[in-house]
Amino acid sequence: MAHCAQVNSVPTAFPPRHALAPVPRVRPGSSTQQRQVSQHAHRNVTGGVSCGASIPTLCVQRRALNVQCASGNGAVSPPWKQKDCRLVLSDGSVWHGVAFGATGTALGEVVFNTSMSGYQEILTDPSYKGQFVSFTHVHIGNTGINFDDTESEKCHLGGIVVRDYSCIVSNYRSQKTLDEYLKEQGVLGIADVDTRAITRALRTTGCLNGVITTDASLSDEDLVARTKEWSILGKDLISEVSCSEPYEWTDPTIDEWEFSAAVKARAGKEPFTVVAYDFGIKTNILRRLTSAGCKVTVVPAAYPAQKVLDMKPDGIFLSNGPGDPSAVPEIVENIKALLGVKPMFGICMGHQILGQVVGGKTFKLKFGHHGGNHPIRYDKDGRIEISAQNHNYAVDPATLPDDVQVSHINLNDGTCAGLLLPSKKAMSIQYHPEASPGPHDSDICFDQFIAMLEAERTGGNVAQQVEEVARMQPDLTGAAGGL
Repeated sequence: MAHCAQVNSVPTAFPPRHALAPVPRVRPGSSTQQRQVSQHAHRNVTGGVSCGASIPTLCVQRRALNVQCASGNGAVSPPWKQKDCRLVLSDGSVWHGVAFGATGTALGEVVFNTSMSGYQEILTDPSYKGQFVSFTHVHIGNTGINFDDTESEKCHLGGIVVRDYSCIVSNYRSQKTLDEYLKEQGVLGIADVDTRAITRALRTTGCLNGVITTDASLSDEDLVARTKEWSILGKDLISEVSCSEPYEWTDPTIDEWEFSAAVKARAGKEPFTVVAYDFGIKTNILRRLTSAGCKVTVVPAAYPAQKVLDMKPDGIFLSNGPGDPSAVPEIVENIKALLGVKPMFGICMGHQILGQVVGGKTFKLKFGHHGGNHPIRYDKDGRIEISAQNHNYAVDPATLPDDVQVSHINLNDGTCAGLLLPSKKAMSIQYHPEASPGPHDSDICFDQFIAMLEAERTGGNVAQQVEEVARMQPDLTGAAGGL
């Protein structure tokens, strides 16, 4: 006959709070206490079934009183999932947690992201290739996964680290749980770890390599050694996420979410033809370009410049992407042949590529910029934009030639967040205007690009238009719209 006994309080996983009724206050150790704890555990911990029955292993809550169930033969069998996963960092620290998603062992660079929403977009952003993301927001998984908000066709990062994983999904658009999605994508997750302490460690020491594993046979020492032998520096990750063949993109922002009066005013006009280099391009960038009035052809990262010019585009777009921008000198050389020929707009990796094209250098940030709350100052008029960011590298302004203007500044650390090149008909930004962080104050970047394309098409002075672009004000009439 099964029985239950009180044990010492230890970090563990519990059923949802609503499934737990209060345990009556009685003298500790008394027969009354043991009898009531037993009845309480049978009724609430297992939901009205025997102690040996299974419960949702990831629906967890902490509680001061922990209960373990034992069968008649005395074997202890907790009805909640125990810690079965490790995150091992290159500083030698080991973090034990509860596994969700795929099982196995993965190696990557660990970064933290401060966004309070949008974990699905983060998972599918190709710029996270080769990295693990530790979320500073406590609860992850609440809204499940839907297929409208993915930024690419697959999950690109190697693993995620969360404080509390929510297996209870509450969102009308959800089509599956985060756990199910990660299993399908082969991505490991670890929950029930102190992400606050991990974030402080990363801010103090800088980005650390890490291993997430569910393999108990691997020693901590072996895993630490693996993290020290591996490096993301100098790796060409763009070639791993770029498309293999050119393709057309035609889908705009869904009407339900469209907010821009300028976009609506351009409806029905002849589209601009834009060639977008795919360094790891996000779906929503393509949607915003299309909504702004562009007919977009996406080409692989190494697509020859002459073939692009043969398409006779109105403009060229350089996308975001993962890894070290200095690891792709052949891409930099290819883009050199296009600079100044057609209007050019770069975002994130595209910004870093453009910086190198004009002779600048890039450097690695201590712990990068990852989040949806980074303030940017537009130096031309002093306005502030709240931006979404995801990058580990920055352009060094001291290495840029005199005719290149630093147009945007990151107010958190003073790094370069944007470039204007009037004589070369080019502009770039080191953040994501399509991610709606402000929510829409940085969407003006697409309007500025369109103004340059208009000048190019009509035979106007594009260099002068670039200067006019610098004085454009954002359209905030739809700022209260959907994210």
